[in-house]
Order: sequence, then C-alpha cells, then structure tokens
Amino acid sequence: MSVEGFDDVRFPLAIGPGASGGPEWRTDIIALASGAEVRNARWAVSRRRWDVSTSVSSLADLAVLSAFFEARQGRLRGFRFRDPANHSSALPGGDVTATDQPVGTGDGATREFQLSRACGPLVKPVSKPVSGSVRIAINGAEKADGWSVDAASGQVTFDMAPENGADVTAGFEFDWPVRFDTDRLDITHEFIAAGRAVSVPLVELV
Repeated sequence: MSVEGFDDVRFPLAIGPGASGGPEWRTDIIALASGAEVRNARWAVSRRRWDVSTSVSSLADLAVLSAFFEARQGRLRGFRFRDPANHSSALPGGDVTATDQPVGTGDGATREFQLSRACGPLVKPVSKPVSGSVRIAINGAEKADGWSVDAASGQVTFDMAPENGADVTAGFEFDWPVRFDTDRLDITHEFIAAGRAVSVPLVELV
C-alpha cells in the first residue's frame, strides 16, 4: 500500500505555447421556485489547474514525461510546477525586490513568518519558494543575513524577533505545489518517431 506524499522535484519539461491554466472556484448554485438563485462559495480560496500537454514535442519528451508520471504514481504524489506566467512576487515583467509582498508585522517575540502573496483581494501562503531567490526586508531595509527560509514550507525564521510594529516584507520566486489530475497518461503516436500527450492535467495542492 502506498502513502500519499510530496516529492521536492520540479515538473521536468518546459511549458510550450498553447498550454492552459488558471484559477478555479467551487460554487454551489440553488435555483429557487421564484426563478432567483442562491450562490454559496464552497472554497475560501481559489485552486489552480493547468493542462501542459504542449510541453511534449518529441519522443524524448514523451519518455521523460512517462518516467516522471510513473515515479509520481499518477495522482498519488505531489511535485513542484513553475507556471511561466505566475512564478514571482514581483509584478509581471518586474524584478524581485525585498519589499514586494507583506508577510507580517513584528511583535518583539515572533521569529517565524510564512511567505505569502496577494492574489487579488485574497492572500495565499507560498509554500514552495525557489531556493536562493528569497529576499527579506524589515521596515523597507533589506536584510542580507539574520534569517533563514525553509524551501520546503516557505517559513522564514529570524535569529532575533523583529521589533514590535516592524513591517516584514519579502520578495521571491516560487513553484506551485501540484499533482497530476489523472491516473492515466494518454499518448498518441501520430507517425513514425513522433507522438504527443493528449492531455497532461495538473491541479494545485491546497
């Protein structure tokens, strides 16, 4: 019997043109006898989905994808995924800075803060920062040392707690924690020495 888990490895293929993905919500809609409707949000935050079948462009790519899929045992094990359109704390096209995202306010005692980022009006934790990409500032002044970050959880730990009222900010690149959203990998062999994956669906782990 296998146990679910997460493998700290990144999806191995570059995402090609035509890949699709974006946020998803889950909403219950009840139609009333009057013709009006009642809507209820079942999720507190959105969840992202992608189809990255266009990452496969050769038989070599198919072999890499198949091996990676087998190692994850289909939907069982999670992994990292870099969304080429959404992988940085900075604005699109901008450089990461230490003041990109607020992550907390010091109280003189707390030493641990969770990396997070704004997604519209909501704030989502960032659990898979890219190693070496994280930058930290206190009250707008970047701190080159005196802190560490866990790349497996996104938790920042300070050697000394930031003072009461201090603004703690961060900048970083990140991967999305995902899993395959299928237990079957469909591969089409279109002609000699060529093939493609019909669908490679990924879903965010929350």
